[in-house]
Amino acid sequence: MSKYDEQVRRWKAILGDAAEDSQEEILAILFEHLKANLQLPCEVTGIEDFQWEEPYVFGGWDQQEYERLKETQPSYTDKYELLEIGQEEISEWNMFHADIIAHVRRKIDGKEFFLGLAELQVTDKKTANFQLIDDYATWFVNNL
Repeated sequence: MSKYDEQVRRWKAILGDAAEDSQEEILAILFEHLKANLQLPCEVTGIEDFQWEEPYVFGGWDQQEYERLKETQPSYTDKYELLEIGQEEISEWNMFHADIIAHVRRKIDGKEFFLGLAELQVTDKKTANFQLIDDYATWFVNNL
């Protein structure tokens, strides 16, 4: 069985009959599941460059400017403590507006940000938290 097939099996176990509900209703169920099962805080990092970073990472924009901006803006290369998740918070950084919001604290300087949970991954791949967030992120990008 492929990793994706295993994820689908876990989603179906969580969602049950709600698998045919609206995306908003499914997100609410997944949020409650994550809220009940995540062991927080835990260390996370970006899966890939955040939206604001793309021109610097792929577009050849000024790297010195990029390094300066990373001092005040979140970067996918940073490590964060995931403090809590929410649905009501507003984030200027997340790529997808329907995403669950992750309240994080950057480890190197203590700055706090609200980021999209589907854009993050747990750094310790051997934990239940890794699977929970990876399953959510995979569902999110494949269904929204």
